[in-house]
Parts: sequence; structure tokens; C-alpha cells
Amino acid sequence: MVRITTWNVNGIRNPFGYQPWRDKRTFAAMFDILEADIVVFQETKIQRKDLVDDMVLVPGWDCYWSLPKHKKGYAGVVIYTRQSVCAPIRAEEGITGTLCPPGSTTSFSDGPQDQQIGGYPSHAQLEASLVDATTLDSEGRCVILEFPAFVLFGVYSPANRDETRDDFRLGFLDVLDARIRNLVAMGKRVILTGDLNISREELDTANAEAAMRKNGYTAEEYMSAPARRMFNQLLDGGKIVGERDQGREKPILWDICRGFHPTRKGMFTCWEQKVNARPGNYGARIDYVLSSLDMKAWFSDSNIQEGLMGSDHCPVYAVIKDQLDINGEMMHTLDLINPQGMFMHGVRQREYSTKDMLPMSGKLIPEFDGRRNIKDMFTRKPPLAKSQSTATPLAGAEEGEDAKIDENVGLSRDQILQADLPTAPLANGQTTATETISPVAGKKRSSAATSTNRPLKRSRSGVAVQAAPANSKGQQSLKGFFTKPTATAQVGSAAPSATQEIEVQSGAGPKPGLEAAMVIHSNETESLTSQDDRKPTGPTTPTSPPATQDPDGSTDTLSAQTSPSKKGVGMEDSDTVHDPIQSKECWSKLFTKPAAPRCESHDEPCKTMLTKKSGMNCGRSFWMCARPLGPSGTKEKNTQWRCPTFIWCSDWNPNLPTTSTTTTT
Repeated sequence: MVRITTWNVNGIRNPFGYQPWRDKRTFAAMFDILEADIVVFQETKIQRKDLVDDMVLVPGWDCYWSLPKHKKGYAGVVIYTRQSVCAPIRAEEGITGTLCPPGSTTSFSDGPQDQQIGGYPSHAQLEASLVDATTLDSEGRCVILEFPAFVLFGVYSPANRDETRDDFRLGFLDVLDARIRNLVAMGKRVILTGDLNISREELDTANAEAAMRKNGYTAEEYMSAPARRMFNQLLDGGKIVGERDQGREKPILWDICRGFHPTRKGMFTCWEQKVNARPGNYGARIDYVLSSLDMKAWFSDSNIQEGLMGSDHCPVYAVIKDQLDINGEMMHTLDLINPQGMFMHGVRQREYSTKDMLPMSGKLIPEFDGRRNIKDMFTRKPPLAKSQSTATPLAGAEEGEDAKIDENVGLSRDQILQADLPTAPLANGQTTATETISPVAGKKRSSAATSTNRPLKRSRSGVAVQAAPANSKGQQSLKGFFTKPTATAQVGSAAPSATQEIEVQSGAGPKPGLEAAMVIHSNETESLTSQDDRKPTGPTTPTSPPATQDPDGSTDTLSAQTSPSKKGVGMEDSDTVHDPIQSKECWSKLFTKPAAPRCESHDEPCKTMLTKKSGMNCGRSFWMCARPLGPSGTKEKNTQWRCPTFIWCSDWNPNLPTTSTTTTT
């Protein structure tokens, strides 16, 4: 069976913020959960520069995009096809045929005959529209794929927002109707999917009565709205008031989902998120999967998936049977939705290849053409040549050293060389290497030759820095970075005391103020460290801090802690005490939001909203019941749905009892 799913995702990444899509966050996993073979997304709301690998290079899937030309991040349609099940033979963007294929300056309608899907609106049909053809196809609202068995439309029809868009909306529907009728007249079957933004009749919307009451319409006037009348003339069994329009004398499409559920109420596919209308199922059915009348027997099931979250719409699907009756002959579905010779009697004869890709394929977009999915970079690695995979011995090494090199595989070069060096004992019992191998192959030199008589670097304090031991290798591992370094004293040498170092500094010249204190403190720390390393056995007597001489001749101690009369910069008075509990309470009172009032029917905390309707109250905040609207679409008392509680935030006082009003916003 082949499953076709349509879904207005309200942003192509929007579903990944919900379960069950949140766990894996990949399109391949999403399609598997949908159990779909053809997926039609509307309102992708993405620009070409924002397309990334996980959207286009989906493993096992091909994709065909229609992106807006002028309104960036607006509308947009994409159709994904599972390569193991189906492969289209032609693909186009737009409903008029005036756009051009990628990399071409010739429009679809003017291209070679064998590359045309056909059914393009005539000049008379285009002139009947109030909007030119190029403008109609500039917002990324339609992708058309042709399979051997049928032509698939993925459509996102303009919504009825305000009167300024009426001409565009009616012009789009008029040209779409003409294109479908032209294809059916050519003998081709058509499947129309997508968000058409039209509720078919009163059964397909929860606010039909409210809308008629608000606008003062009768039932006949409601059904005679231009877009709804045009749509019902396209459908078999559509309600039409009066005579049919010229050119629309016969219905040509079948509402598949309504055909399987003819009397089902509340079969809605879209809900208003601003009022949280989905839990109460106060919505409308505006997403469809429609087919030609001669395809009624092709489908085995069709339904909505209202339990799948991720958008203000829900997916709608239709399932095609495995075996189809084509002119009295039973044929397998896979034979009819793939290029000739790819399947025979439902058995694959050859694999899908790049030769089967169409110019409209997303994988042929220059940014993605010739690239692989990032997972393939780690799964397929070319084998290394034998010459590259084997280690090459060092040049000039003796023949007897080959075995040692094999044993030292995995060690660093320095470790290998150090392991082969002879060692000599020192006076303190340690050993050190006497020879090192020169980088020049085949030459050796003694350690004495490698040492240089460089002058010792002077520190800022003017005291010579002690050279590191000859056998020191520095940091040998990452663990050494975190361990405290210890200073080792040489045998026969004694570290100078703090007093001696101070005298050395005094001889070098007086350093007044803070700089002298820093120098003495640094030298004293080094001296104490050396003394600690010698681990004295007798008790130690603390010494007083050394004194420094200020420029005025007065003497002061180093540390501010030993002089209570002087304080460091920024130090507060010791008598000042701050209560941390009191400070926390003050900050909490400052930033804590005021307590929310409780609604009158459920005694639950209300939620705050902002008035956006133009008028004297625009911009004011108010409290209202946090529960969703019920099936009636109105606020109800003493029910499980939203109650009429309404309080202006400026009028709310937590110290007074709650009083709700019914002021309109």
C-alpha cells in the first residue's frame, strides 16, 4: 500500500518542539512515524539560504521545493517521496507553468513536449484572473509531480485574511481550478492535496453558525461565498446554490476523507492557537486529499490524525491499495508510480539512481549537488593501501633495530628513543641519558654537545631564575597539568632565606611602594617553598613580616592584615553586617510577579493576556480563565471549559476579593 500524507507544519522545524518528533529530531524518523510514502508539507516558512543537509539530504528520500520569491520566510511547499516506493517522472513549480526549471530560461509551458506535465491555463483563463500569472506563482504555493498513474498537486492556498488579498486568493483558486480541469480533460488522473483554507460546508467548521450570525448571513449566502462556491463546484456532491458557473458544469474531484466518513462531526484539521481551541475541538476542516472521480476504488482508507501535535494543523492521509483495476486489468501500484522498467508485478527490477533524479530535485540544488549525507562520511571509508598502513623504519637505523621498532608500535617517537638510550648514575642516585639520537639519520651526539650556554633570563625582580634540571622533561601527561608542581633543591646547594633575598633587592636599588612589596613577597614565597621541600624536623618559629621603607622614610609592614590602621582598597568596615535573609526577601519582593487572581467557576489561577484589537484598550493587559474554549466556541459557566472571568490587570489588587467583569477587549 502507498500512503499519501499532507500536513501544514507552520514552519518546517516546528514539529520538532513536540512529541513524538522531539526524541530523534530527524525527518526520516518523522516520516517513519507518519508511515507515509509521499509527504506534502505546507507553510515551510524557509528561504533557500536556510536549507540545510537534514532537510534536503534525507536518506532514502527525494524532495521537491517551492520557495517564495519575494516574501522571505513565508508560505512554501515541499513534497518528499520515498525512493524505495515511488519516483516521479516529471516535476514542476507553480500552477501556471510560467516559471522556469532550475538552470533554464525556458518556462515549463514552453519546454519540450516530452518534459511537460500539460494542462496549462490558456490565455483566456489567465486573463479571467485579476492577478497576473507570474505573481500567482511568486509566493511558493504549489509543487506538481507527475507519476505514470496520476498527477499530484501539493498546494497551499491563500487564506481569507482581509479584503486586500481577495483578488489574489480568488485568482489563485480560479487558475488552480482551470489547471486541474484541463488535466482531467487530457485524460490524466489528478490527486489534489494540501491546505486549501476553505471549509466545505457547515459540517466542516465549528463556527459556521457564529460566523453567519456575526455577518448577518443566511445559510444560502454562507454557501455562496466566492471561494466556497468555486470549491464545491470542483467536488462531487458539493452544495451549490443556483446554477453552476460556466466552465464548471461538472464536478471532477472526490473528497476522499469525507467519502470514508460521510456523517462524522468534529472532523477538524485546524484550530486557533491564540485561544487554545484544540483541546475543545473548536476548529475547521480545511486540509484535504482529493482525487479524480475515476480513482474512487483506488483507496482503502483515509482519515485525519488529530492526536499528532506539532502545528496548528494535523496531518491528513489517504492509502492507495496494492492492486488496482486499470481498464479491466489488475496491476500492482508500484508499477504505476515508478518509471517504466523499475518495477514489474511489484518486484523491483533496478535500483533508484541519480539518473532518475529530476531537475526540480532538492538534491540537485547547487549547494547540495554531489554531496553526501554526513552519516555516509563515517560509515563508508576507503581501505588504506598496504604502503600507507605499514610503518616505515627510521632512515639510517641499523638492521638489528627493526625488531625494536615493531615492538614500540603505538609509542611516541620520544618514548621510543628514550627507551633505547643508555643511562648513567648521578650522585643522588638518579640516572640520566648520556646520548640522544640526532634528527639527522644515523648520527649520534652526547648530551653535553646538545646543551648550550645561554644566559639565564632575568626576572622582573632582578633575581636570577634557577635553571631547570638537565633531566627534566616538562609535562609528560595531562594529569601533570592538574598536579601542584614541587621545587627540587640541588645537592650541596642551599636556598637563600627571605632576609638574604631582601638584602639583594635592597642592593639593587630601592623600590618604593607596592612594587617593592610584590617583589619581596614573591621571593619570600619561593624561599619558603624551597624550605618546605627540605622538610625540617625541628619546630619552626614564625617570623614577622618584613618591613619596607616608604619614600618618606617611614617603615611599614607588608601585609595589610598585620596593620589594623590601614585597609585595602574597597574593603568595608568590619562593623557593617548585612543580613542575608533580609537581603533575599527584599530582592524577592522586588522581582516576584503579583499573585494571579482565581477564576470564578473553577477557582484556578488565571492567565494574563494582552489586548491587540485596535481601540481605546489596545495594549492593556487583562486576566482571564486559563482553560481552553469548549466546542461551542464561547465562554461557559459551570462547565469544564473556559469561564467568563475577566479582570483588567490595572484593576487587580491581591488584597481585595476577586471581582470579575465582562468588559469587551
